Amino acid sequence: MSKILVCDDDKEIVEAISIYLAQEGYEIVKAYDGRDAIAKMKQEEPDLLIIDVMMPMLDGIHATLLIREFSKVPILVLSAKSEDADKILGLNVGADDYITKPFNPLELIARVKSALRRYQKLGGSPEGENTNVFTIRGLSIDDTEKQVYVDGKTVSLTPIEYQILLLLMKHPGRVYSTDQIYENIWNEDAFGSENTVAVHIRHIREKIEINPKDPRYLKVVWGVGYKIEK
Repeated sequence: MSKILVCDDDKEIVEAISIYLAQEGYEIVKAYDGRDAIAKMKQEEPDLLIIDVMMPMLDGIHATLLIREFSKVPILVLSAKSEDADKILGLNVGADDYITKPFNPLELIARVKSALRRYQKLGGSPEGENTNVFTIRGLSIDDTEKQVYVDGKTVSLTPIEYQILLLLMKHPGRVYSTDQIYENIWNEDAFGSENTVAVHIRHIREKIEINPKDPRYLKVVWGVGYKIEK
């Protein structure tokens, strides 16, 4: 049974989300501000975090930034605003996905399940499975150990970043549109996915490229999509 930490300064929202998720069989941990969320992340070690953007004491954006220093679990950001700026800000600091208030309970549950599937898929391969390594010059990804190396040095990626890079590394030279990347990784129809994918691509470049503005590996094909250069 997966454990989910729900953090919002509005206790009614926390209770509502907790009820929805408990009905799906998840164990729920509750927090009501960013500092509380950080403490509960360390104490309870949940499998996923749902956190609101606007909170007293420490907001969700800064809390996510601090949590990413010690945890890679999926983070879903709740925002009362529909503007792309808030969504992109959450993704920029390490969130995996976002949900806009007011939200449909079925959408919330679907996004939680999708995020957990991706994370659990990243959690390791069955014992005895052959090592699956993909290498392009100095860039290497070991899909058995779930490790990424650049010039022999380990690079730490979030689950979403890892899955995007793995998709592109498995098919060097093939161009994937943002919609194709989104549908492959998020396992849902792409709708307004450009900004979401672009943010994660930028983060990958910052981690694997010596000069992200002049990338050796992760190339953009303008007007078409992205590829790993052969």
